[in-house]
Amino acid sequence: MASALDSQPPEHPTFLLSYASPGIMVMTINRPAQMNSIPSASHWEAQTLLNWYDNEPSLQVCIITGSGSKAFCSGQDLIEQAAFMINPPPVQMRRHPPTGFCGISRRAGRKPIIAAVNGFALGGGTEIILNCDIIVASPSASFGLPEVSVGLYAAAGGLPRLVHTLGMPLASEIALTGRRLTASEALSFHLINKISESPSSLLEEAIELAKKVAAQSPDSIIVTRAGLREAWETASVEGATRRVSERYDRGIFEGENVGIGLESFRGKRKPVWRPSKL
Repeated sequence: MASALDSQPPEHPTFLLSYASPGIMVMTINRPAQMNSIPSASHWEAQTLLNWYDNEPSLQVCIITGSGSKAFCSGQDLIEQAAFMINPPPVQMRRHPPTGFCGISRRAGRKPIIAAVNGFALGGGTEIILNCDIIVASPSASFGLPEVSVGLYAAAGGLPRLVHTLGMPLASEIALTGRRLTASEALSFHLINKISESPSSLLEEAIELAKKVAAQSPDSIIVTRAGLREAWETASVEGATRRVSERYDRGIFEGENVGIGLESFRGKRKPVWRPSKL
């Protein structure tokens, strides 16, 4: 699959990349000895990598997961942060990029990200999943925002997204007390989409979901995702509908894929999509 890429990814020392199926990239946080905590420079690395993913025509879906079996992501590298108190780095290195923690927590982006949560997702790890499009969790996964216990707060967009998803009372309890949710609790609160049959089947099940997305029109996925996110970010249903229509209608209706889809439907055959030009 990698040979089918139109361009090569930028440097990504913190992450492993693999290509599970045509159109699907798996991005693995590769710091198992540090419980997949993320140092400051790696947030910028992730933003650059995901910008490349958004613009790589051969890719439709990204899956984010963590290496090892214990942790999806344990948040910011607090050992590095403690060292910064003694020897402060340049100001930019202490800030997240515009797309947030791991380049995801405040990302708008063009294409979807599926989280395959293979262990605990704490702090920034939970902030990542709160802004992913679909979340599959291992039965052993857990979620929480423990920042208040170390004198910090969830600053990467997680607090408002938690309120949007769970409502104020439950979001307040999680954020103010450091309550950790099990995978079953997260599912019952609609924080995640599903729990995998077993820890070992997690990535396979996430890939199967990604294949269902990748089988659709690339144009339609981009526009549909934009419509969902406009509705989530704004209070106006009509306003969200209008903004997406103004931005995308001409491109999608004049693009190749709408003709391919309609002709395939009429001919009762599987469509062969073209890369999106939106």
